Amino acid sequence: MAKAMLNDVTKCIGCRACQIACKQWHELEAEETTNRGTYENPPDLSEDTWTRIIFKEIGDGGTIRWLFRKEQCLHCTDAACVKVCPTGALKRHPTLGFVTYDRDKCSGCGYCIEFCPYHIPRKDTEHNTLIGTGLMGGKCDFCFDRVSHGIEPACAKACPTGAIKFGEREDLVQEGKQRVAELRKTRPDANLYGEHEMGGLHMLYVLNERPEVYDLPSDPQMPAAAIAWHDVGRWSGVGLGLLAGAGMLGATFIARARMIAEEKKNGAK
Repeated sequence: MAKAMLNDVTKCIGCRACQIACKQWHELEAEETTNRGTYENPPDLSEDTWTRIIFKEIGDGGTIRWLFRKEQCLHCTDAACVKVCPTGALKRHPTLGFVTYDRDKCSGCGYCIEFCPYHIPRKDTEHNTLIGTGLMGGKCDFCFDRVSHGIEPACAKACPTGAIKFGEREDLVQEGKQRVAELRKTRPDANLYGEHEMGGLHMLYVLNERPEVYDLPSDPQMPAAAIAWHDVGRWSGVGLGLLAGAGMLGATFIARARMIAEEKKNGAK
């Protein structure tokens, strides 16, 4: 019953319809950017940009070719962000498989930002906590409201070339393998990325180059500190200094400190 999306980079034309569809469905603000000498825009994920198309120029036999890759939360089965989240703001759906985020439960500890092997979570630049890390701004939620009602995610719906396909994860893994077999006739480095990485991703990729070419780690690992945090218990007071150099503050203290600050602020009005 686990769901997934299969991103076939060989079918992506860089139109960014997925970016626009994501912003429209989630009512995310547009961002003002500047010309950086590339068609890639915006330059990074943010609290208002949950998916974007990465543009890469690759030299190939004296010519230049573009590589495109859709970047967003990869919804790991063994998600480091879920393991280290002290408040339950990040959770993995027990049957559908993707990782959801409840902003109202975020304490601003920043652990998810520190430990994600894909460097996906971004800080909300408008809201800072006492320790200055800021809330996690937001991320791809797999269009949970759509998927839970039998509708495909907005990005998959908007894709004009079929580069993004939504469905049952098992079926998409098999489809991805078949596609890779075809590509290897001319592209020997073609591979299916995400079948096993981090326990299995729910954002799968058909790549026609090695993962590193697309800025994906070839062998992503759960950070040892994240495993230790989970094993000893989220509320055991593992020092924030080990994670972000901010001193020995446990997650309970952080959440409590933020609550006190909010109470004082409300009382002052």
